[in-house]
Amino acid sequence: MQRAVRLALIVFELALLAALIMATRCANYQDVFVAGNVYFVDADCYARMMRAEVVRAKPGLIIRHHAFENFPQGTTPHTTAPFDYLIVALSFLLTPFTAHALDLAGAFVSPLLALLGGWFLWWSAKFRYRWVLLILYAISPILVHGTELGRPDHQSLLIVLVAIAICAGWSSQTLQPGKAASAWGLTSAAAWAIAIWVSAYEPLVLFLIVTATDLVMNRHALFARDRHAGWILFAAIIAIAFAIERHVPSFTVLQSTAHLKNWARTIGELAHVSPMNPVWLDWCGYLVLITPILIWMSVRRRRNRGPGGRAIPIYVLLVATYFLTVWQARWGYFFVLIFALALPALLAPIKSGAAVWIAVVLSMFPILRDWDQRLWPNETQLAKRMEKRIESAQIRDLALSLRSPDVHPFLAPWWLSPSIAYWSGQPGVAGSSHESLQGIEESARFFLSENLQEQREILEKRHVAWVFAYDSDRVAQNSVAILNEPLPRQPLCRLLDRTPTQAPPFLIFSAQNPTCKVYRVAVER
Repeated sequence: MQRAVRLALIVFELALLAALIMATRCANYQDVFVAGNVYFVDADCYARMMRAEVVRAKPGLIIRHHAFENFPQGTTPHTTAPFDYLIVALSFLLTPFTAHALDLAGAFVSPLLALLGGWFLWWSAKFRYRWVLLILYAISPILVHGTELGRPDHQSLLIVLVAIAICAGWSSQTLQPGKAASAWGLTSAAAWAIAIWVSAYEPLVLFLIVTATDLVMNRHALFARDRHAGWILFAAIIAIAFAIERHVPSFTVLQSTAHLKNWARTIGELAHVSPMNPVWLDWCGYLVLITPILIWMSVRRRRNRGPGGRAIPIYVLLVATYFLTVWQARWGYFFVLIFALALPALLAPIKSGAAVWIAVVLSMFPILRDWDQRLWPNETQLAKRMEKRIESAQIRDLALSLRSPDVHPFLAPWWLSPSIAYWSGQPGVAGSSHESLQGIEESARFFLSENLQEQREILEKRHVAWVFAYDSDRVAQNSVAILNEPLPRQPLCRLLDRTPTQAPPFLIFSAQNPTCKVYRVAVER
């Protein structure tokens, strides 16, 4: 009887956790599924889906060059194969049930990863207050954003892999030496290595911080005999990654060229997050305000038997990712993940479970307020969402008209280029990655130009066949920000958007809808 009750409780907990994770991740379904089509949430997602489309057509292919952005030079991307093949594998599973298997796989891959990550945390976190960790993992807006519906971005895979790596590493150190500890150690090593394969940026930095902390705390334990197998597995996976990808990770994102800085300011994930920004409360709740006190209490209480006794590396990671998030918002995913993982250890010194849960519930008010605004937006927010859905559908309609077995490159605002490339099958001059900066810069210069000769030269240099004109105010504002130049009196983007009859003679008006216009290029070559 007790066994049946326990099994029923396990099923109930897993179902409840799954419902909470999937409900939050799929709350944006109306923005993703529009009129029977799938629309991804940002430009990078379309670039990833271009890769998945090519891989699905040619299984076994490793993509090392993007011809669909920064045309005709293309780019050498920093993206790697594991997430491409994860999307493609899911699409093959969906093929018997739908004619849009690849798009649906791209839409659901991140929520499913979040679900698997949640179940892993439920299974591995056997200490007190684990449901505080699970609830924050399920509802924190930034973790939801990183793994939401319609966002096939490698960040979702990284979030899960880093969670597994940290939890498995923690378990291997808290258990007595033996098969269980060794298994957890191998799991941690494999998760760190695969995460670094997926992206040699955030996971590599986090791994180095963890390793350096372990080295300072116990140099002998780091290279103990029982950890040799883990180091060998880690090195083997990294070697396989190099053998498959055949290129050294690019660190051009760390360069400080003027145009890269200007472009980065237009990217939300690369923005600074002030310590005084209330978004920290929206991400973590009020408990983040007393985290320094909780860390001090936990460290002071250091005992090897409690969860706080082995938590020093996680506290170091928490502090490090906080400052990294202040520098770049993209680190917020990992800060909140590590904050959630650290919460049970931070709360362990508090004896009263009732006091803890009262404090946790009250601390969630900023998060719940954020969800209230998401689920029940005001009229202005709702109008913006509707406008975005309509714009996406109309841009898709014009992009589909460009489909052809021949190559006819296009020039469009950089943030629209990946989606147009995905729908049209044609390469674009611009793109959404820092590797496409040359194309981004030239497209901005084209839209701001008042000089017919300069405009013709850009089109000829890039072999452009089509030009997309979009909202001139937004295009002009973004182009001025990238080039750091004053706005001309009559920029080309304004002519193309508002007065097509005054377009240069080599741009022939071809089609339009309320969102954008398309011009065919008639340039002598």
